[in-house]
Amino acid sequence: MAKTYPDERGRFGMFGGRYIPETLMNAHLDLEHALKEAQNDPSFIEEYHFHLKEYAGRETPLTFAKNLTEQLGGAKIYLKREDLVHTGAHKLNNAIGQALLAKRMGKKKLVAETGAGQHGVATATIAARFGFECKVFMGEEDMKRQALNVFRMELLGAEVIPATSGSKTLKDATNEAIRYWVAHADDTYYLIGSVVGAHP
Repeated sequence: MAKTYPDERGRFGMFGGRYIPETLMNAHLDLEHALKEAQNDPSFIEEYHFHLKEYAGRETPLTFAKNLTEQLGGAKIYLKREDLVHTGAHKLNNAIGQALLAKRMGKKKLVAETGAGQHGVATATIAARFGFECKVFMGEEDMKRQALNVFRMELLGAEVIPATSGSKTLKDATNEAIRYWVAHADDTYYLIGSVVGAHP
């Protein structure tokens, strides 16, 4: 399978790019520069793989789903057991890499958005591990539904901030996290967990 990479402006042909407030342009350019350096630094890659293995518990196994395979017939079905990663989901894989990048950039704080709370838990976990201050924005309605994950984030030292506008869910938490980051980009890294945002 051929890999497709964005051009120097972050575009995939007519798609993609960087449509952000001007106040975040320098932060994005700094991030892009740091990411390119890190991707070409064997010690960064080695440290990332170390934390994936020794802290997150990767690699996770493939489990043959015998009963499901027999019930559905045809192909053999396997389950990739990302639920066995520390914190219970694949979200930590992303958080480790981004936190290492934030550390490399000299950031002191992490900010994140979360819906059901798994990304918030992963961010709070890695913030505690690497010594970052951590703020997680979460929709007020989601906080009610996912009180256990709120408790876990707070237990790990994160400040969980309710998003009280709009539908009071992930979309609004994302808006609030971006607003916070715009005002604190000098010392804060936005550890994004949703499929939103500009290149890179």
